[in-house]
Amino acid sequence: MGHKSGFVNILGNPNVGKSTLMNLLVGERLSVITPKAQTTRHRTMGILSGDDYQIVYSDTPGILNPKYKLQAAMMRSVESALEDADLIIYVTDVVETVSKNEAQLTRILNNEVPKIIVVNKIDLTTQEELEKIVAKWEEMAPGVPILPVSALNRFNTDMLLREVIECLPEGPPYFPKDQLTDRYERFFVSEIIRGKIFETYQKEIPYSVEVEIESFKEEPALTRISAVIYTARDSQKGIIIGHKGSMLKRVGTGARKEIEEFLGKKVFLELYVKVEHEWRDNPRVLKKFGYL
Repeated sequence: MGHKSGFVNILGNPNVGKSTLMNLLVGERLSVITPKAQTTRHRTMGILSGDDYQIVYSDTPGILNPKYKLQAAMMRSVESALEDADLIIYVTDVVETVSKNEAQLTRILNNEVPKIIVVNKIDLTTQEELEKIVAKWEEMAPGVPILPVSALNRFNTDMLLREVIECLPEGPPYFPKDQLTDRYERFFVSEIIRGKIFETYQKEIPYSVEVEIESFKEEPALTRISAVIYTARDSQKGIIIGHKGSMLKRVGTGARKEIEEFLGKKVFLELYVKVEHEWRDNPRVLKKFGYL
């Protein structure tokens, strides 16, 4: 058998564990993971290469009905993932109903691209309940392989990898074998900071901010990074900064430690907060942030 390669796009509703699964499959933390839904905004590529295969995974935003232009842009990246896939991994879990976002699910299932349905978080249910869930998915998607996994506990993920490789077409690698992603370090640094914002603040704040790296200077002993946190409203700026800068300091400390681990060197991180009014519905700003 010759070399196999292909684009494997990971789709599913928010908060079912798509990012956790991709990070595990690739072996690197490339996607932001938080307990909050809709954390992933960009389509992020992770590349896994072996001697006789190369899998180009794409993590995508969770499927939703857009309420503003940012979410509409996020859904366009989901649409593109349907168009250029050699294999679709549709991720669900033991909590959500089979009929959630049924129109989008039906469209995915009717797509001619080969599919694998992954039922994640099986550590949260019983064997009896899991069998009922799998039976419902077998009825919904006859003939499609259904694989129960626990990405958190690494259960059945080796089997998923074997199944993915089995489904790939033969072909040469698309990228150098040592390449892990199509994104630059700046992107992952901004995502780390945004992830800390999701972990630190409640309600609407995490969904109303965007992070932009203003400068990224590598020196022999450390990397100096300056980043701007943009908010959608004036009132949110004070919340992000906190009393005497306490909240912003917490975000900066946590992000700096994680960025140092990611880059493998010391980091000097400066964070600023600016207001870009209602940026989520502003095409000019969305283009600036890479959504359009």
